[in-house]
Amino acid sequence: MPKGKAPLPAMAEPESPKKKLSDRQKARRMVLQALYQWQLAGAPVSDIQAEFRSYYLGKIDWAYFNEVFPAIPPRVKELDAALVPMLDRDIDALDPVELSLLRFGMYELLHRIDVPYKVVINECVELARVFGATDGHKYINGILDRAARSIRTLEIQ
Repeated sequence: MPKGKAPLPAMAEPESPKKKLSDRQKARRMVLQALYQWQLAGAPVSDIQAEFRSYYLGKIDWAYFNEVFPAIPPRVKELDAALVPMLDRDIDALDPVELSLLRFGMYELLHRIDVPYKVVINECVELARVFGATDGHKYINGILDRAARSIRTLEIQ
């Protein structure tokens, strides 16, 4: 791994051989991993994108990855400001994976209205189950559900 780069969390295999990840789900995993790397290593977004493009092969929703990942880092202050009222602890006390997931979920709730709020929450919860701490998925679910109720009020009614 190049000097100064944070290691990527391993791409976990689906829990059962019957559950095959969609191209979008693979891209979501990559967005989470890229955010995690950006957060820990502070590498330029364009470098991380190029690294992922050369490292990951196969069918992946690259359009989604290339749209969503680079859109999040410039909006971190906005996303964190929207998250803070939902949290029960200081944002700096969050696990790096949970923080990356919450930023990812908050971005989709605020800026990707084409993605139903239930899908945003479900996908982030599933990612938390794979990459997060034990029971971290419950925390992610609670925070994003609260956020969705205040952001997507028309959709939830």
